[in-house]
Amino acid sequence: MNAERLLEVYEQISEAPDAIARLRRFVLDLAVRGKLVEQDAGDEPSLQHLLSLDEIPGKGRKLLKPLTSSEAGAETPSSWHWLRLGAIIRGMDAGWSPQCEPHPRESEDQWGVLKTTAVQALSFSPEQHKLLPEKLKPRPEFQAEIGDILVTRAGPKNRVGVSCVVDVPCPKLMISDKLIRFHTYGALEPRYIALTLNAGISLAHIEDAKSGMAVMQMNISQAKLRAVPIPLPPLAEQHRIVAKVDELMTLCDRLEEARKAREEVRDKLTAASLARLTAPDTTAQAKPAKLGTGFASGSATSEDDFPTHAAFALEALPALTTRPEQIKTLRQTILNLAVRGKLVEQDAADEKSPRIAPPLPDRIVRPFEIPTSWQWARLQSLGVMKGGGTPSKSRDDFWNGEIPWVSPKDMKVDYISSAQLSITDEAISGSSVNLLPPESVLFVVRGMILAHSFPVAISRVPLTINQDMKAIVLKDRRQSEYVLRALWGMKPEMLERVQRSSHGTCRIESKEYSDFLIPIPPLAEQHRIVAKVDALMALCDRLEAALTTTDTTRTRLLEALLHEALEPASVTLEAAQ
Repeated sequence: MNAERLLEVYEQISEAPDAIARLRRFVLDLAVRGKLVEQDAGDEPSLQHLLSLDEIPGKGRKLLKPLTSSEAGAETPSSWHWLRLGAIIRGMDAGWSPQCEPHPRESEDQWGVLKTTAVQALSFSPEQHKLLPEKLKPRPEFQAEIGDILVTRAGPKNRVGVSCVVDVPCPKLMISDKLIRFHTYGALEPRYIALTLNAGISLAHIEDAKSGMAVMQMNISQAKLRAVPIPLPPLAEQHRIVAKVDELMTLCDRLEEARKAREEVRDKLTAASLARLTAPDTTAQAKPAKLGTGFASGSATSEDDFPTHAAFALEALPALTTRPEQIKTLRQTILNLAVRGKLVEQDAADEKSPRIAPPLPDRIVRPFEIPTSWQWARLQSLGVMKGGGTPSKSRDDFWNGEIPWVSPKDMKVDYISSAQLSITDEAISGSSVNLLPPESVLFVVRGMILAHSFPVAISRVPLTINQDMKAIVLKDRRQSEYVLRALWGMKPEMLERVQRSSHGTCRIESKEYSDFLIPIPPLAEQHRIVAKVDALMALCDRLEAALTTTDTTRTRLLEALLHEALEPASVTLEAAQ
């Protein structure tokens, strides 16, 4: 084994997306291969111990026939034996699943039933249980006891076959019928047996033994579980393995905590940096940031220090950004800056945009401060608001034409030229759908997507929309690109207006989107804003691509190191020569 190399370069691979989880699996894999602790020639083989036990009946003794390495599917040290699980355990049974209350017990005087989530790989969580109703009589024969080995029998695929040992008292807690439990014969270490079921060849056999019609509902039978091969080291080595696994899992816990701490620091620095840019101005008119390469930190930003903080933030963010969600936050911050007049400088020479609508009354609350050369306008005042509809599905001559019929499912791109469904000219003349010209701004007003997003796009060709969407045909179509980005930037404000019905459907009422306030700069500044937003979004694309590449590199390095660590030292040396 060459695990030392892995530890030497851990810092290089610790940021891989699943580095800690992979290290945990690596430790278990070493354990069941006999590569985690040294073998001792003086240790009594477990098979010899089992054969000496009077508690194993004659029928059970016939099962104590070791498997060959080829039958088991893996090599182990010469002092180990491969046996079927059913040969080394007793008392396998399942529990009881009555209709329980969803909340846990208020005291240990009440009876409860353990959920499958109480069983994690090598970890038992008795707090994961439901309350047995008082009208039901408990069944004490199913009470969980210290030393029980539990295996999840049914549930989602990734939750079936998970094993642990009950290591704390469980007064009045019963196992459910989705859990299988058993005990080992003699002095076999229960935690070692549970460990083997979560790793290596034994785990592979469990995966193959799972059955079911869907990934979300699978199971494993007791008979198939009994047939799983188990690599059995001497008793003393079982205890050494369990102790070493505990030690290394504790180390993994510390590594995980350290990683979380690093991520929290990065998150705080990034959040503070981005918040500085969109914080309320401390002056009547904040000076825009000259953003070219990166972003900011702190609280309120004054006219003099805003560009300095912005430049610092943009330079620092690439180093702080390690997760995709941080890039998403960065994108939204860019858009927030754009609609606040902080992305590009104002130019006194710009020709002011014509007044779109009468000035808003003072009583109307503005979402935030904007430059004096800008104006607030209700969304409906920018053009003509159009709705959508669905042509009759019973009319074959209405469908499969050349005109895109856009629904929320098509709103996954910024510019719409086609849709999953299309309609004919007959549908336009024979139904309530509206034909929208190019450069119309489309947005979703009903659907579950509004629970977390506000899809907006621009039409590139004449098209129609369904009843879950609206469109605004702008008076000045030259503003379409800016309006698109402005609505992206004001997504948080728009989502505040989303309502939910009793059955969960999300919608934005007509008045809420029609009267929605949008900041409008002079046309020349709109064009500069669009160009700057696009340039910074391209930067985000590069950061995202670099992050993906880095994660891929770290993952491949981790895989190579884990593979190398599992190779015998002589093989590794020969490969290096």
